[in-house]
Amino acid sequence: MKQTKTQAYSRYSAGAVQLMSSLIRVARKERKLTMQEIADRAGISRGLVQRIEKGDMKCSIGAVFEVAAILNIRLFDAEETSLSKHIRQNEDKLVLMPKSIRKKTRVVHDDF
Repeated sequence: MKQTKTQAYSRYSAGAVQLMSSLIRVARKERKLTMQEIADRAGISRGLVQRIEKGDMKCSIGAVFEVAAILNIRLFDAEETSLSKHIRQNEDKLVLMPKSIRKKTRVVHDDF
C-alpha cells in the first residue's frame, strides 16, 4: 500500500497562511462579496476559495495571491513578530461578522 507523507510546516509558515486566509475572509466580507463572486473574478472554483479562506497549505500560491489582489490586500507588510497580533485582530473582527454572505434574490412579479 502507498503511504501518504504528511508535510510538516514551520510555525511561521502556518501563521503566515493563517493571517493571509483571515485577511482574505475579512476583506471579502467587508466588501460584501460572495465566495462565488470572488471565484468567478479569479477564474477558480468556489471550493478553492473556501480552502484559501480556511488556510489550506496546499492551495496554489498563485490562486491565493490572485484572490488577495482582487480584494486589494497588500502583501508582505507583516513582520514575524506581528503575525500573532494581526491574527488575533482579524479573529476578533470575524467574530462580529456574519458567518456567510448571501445575496438577496429579487422576486419577479410577472403576472400582468
